[in-house]
Amino acid sequence: MTIDLAEEELELSAMVREFADTVVAPQAYEADRTHTLSMEVVAQMGDLGLFGLPFPEDVGGQGGDYMALCLAIEALGRVDQSIAITLEAGVSLGAMPIFRFGSDEQRSEHLPDLLAGRALAGFGLTEPEAGSDAGATRTTARLDGDEWVIDGSKQFITNSGTPITRFVTVTAVTGSADGRKEISTIMVPNGTPGFAVEPAYDKVGWHASDTHPLTFDGVRVPAENLVGERGSGFKNFLSILDEGRIAIAALSAGAAEGCLEAAVDYAKSRTVFGAALSTRQNAQFTLARMRARVHTARLAWHHAARLRDAGKPFAEAAAIAKLTAGDAAMDNARDATQIFGGNGFMNEFAVGRHYRDSKILEIGEGTTEVQLLVIARGLGLM
Repeated sequence: MTIDLAEEELELSAMVREFADTVVAPQAYEADRTHTLSMEVVAQMGDLGLFGLPFPEDVGGQGGDYMALCLAIEALGRVDQSIAITLEAGVSLGAMPIFRFGSDEQRSEHLPDLLAGRALAGFGLTEPEAGSDAGATRTTARLDGDEWVIDGSKQFITNSGTPITRFVTVTAVTGSADGRKEISTIMVPNGTPGFAVEPAYDKVGWHASDTHPLTFDGVRVPAENLVGERGSGFKNFLSILDEGRIAIAALSAGAAEGCLEAAVDYAKSRTVFGAALSTRQNAQFTLARMRARVHTARLAWHHAARLRDAGKPFAEAAAIAKLTAGDAAMDNARDATQIFGGNGFMNEFAVGRHYRDSKILEIGEGTTEVQLLVIARGLGLM
C-alpha cells in the first residue's frame, strides 16, 4: 500500500518495515509488559541512520527530508508505537529545535550525537496548567548575571529520562512585552543541580516510551543555553508542533495499518460456525472500512509532508492529517479488537496494545479539538 513514492523512498520504507518486523516486533510485548524502552533497539535505529533522516549531511544527517522520516515512523508504528514515538520525539522535539533555532556552537556540540542516536533530548512544553493553552506557561527563567535561573515544572515529557538523554529544551517566561508573556526556549542539561527528572508515569499506553514529569528549582544554566532569539519561543515551538503533527499522523497511519494487517490474518484463520470469519459479510465490511481508513490517513499525511518539504504552507494540511489519521488509528484499533474477540483484550496480541496506545494519538502534539480549531481558522471562521 504505497502512494506516489520514489524508488529510494520505497527502499527506505521496505528497509524499516523489515527492521520493524524482525527486530522491533519480537520485543514489543515484553517491553510493554515491563515498561522498558530497549536501548539496544534505539542504538540499532541510530545505526540505520533513522534519527538523522531529515537533516543535511553537513551536520551529520542522512540528507533526506521529512517525508523520509515519516515513512520510517509509519513503518515502526505498525508494530510498536512506543518505539515509533521514541524516534518521532527524538527527531521532531529533540534534535529539530537545535537544528532550526540553535546557535552554531549548540549545533556542532549536540547534533552529531543526536542524529546518530547516541544521545536523545526532550522538549519541555506542557505544564499542569499549560497544555493546549501553551501561552499559559508558568515556568520562569530570569537572567542573573551570565546565567538563567529557571523555576517551574513540566509534564508528559518524552525521552527525558533515558540513559542517553543529554538535555531538555524548555519553554519559560523570560519577561513581558505589550502585556503579553515573553516566552523563550532554554537548554537544560540532565544532571544540572535543581533539575529533577521525576519517576516515570504509569500510563494507559505507550508503556515502553520514556515519559516523565520534570521540576526546576533554582536551576542555573549559562546564558548561551538560550535556543533561538529571546522571546521567540512561542513562535518557534508552534512551527515545531506543526511539523510534529505530520509525524504523528504518519505514526497513526502505521498503527491503523498494523491493526488492519493483524485483523485480516486473524479473520482468515479463525473458524466460526464451521467457516472462516473472513467469509462473513459483517467481518468483510469491517475490514473494508479499516482498509479505507488506512488509505485516507496515508493520503493525508503524504500531502502534508510533501507541502512541508516543498517549502509551502502546510499547517492546515498537517492538522487535517493528524485529525484524520488519529481517528483512523483509534477506529481501527477498536474494530481489530472486536474482530479478535476475547483475544483482542489480551496484551500479548498487538491489537490490544494498539487499542491502549492509539488514544494518545488524538491528544498528544495537539488535541483533536486544536486540530479542528486550526482547520476552522483556515475556513475563515475565526
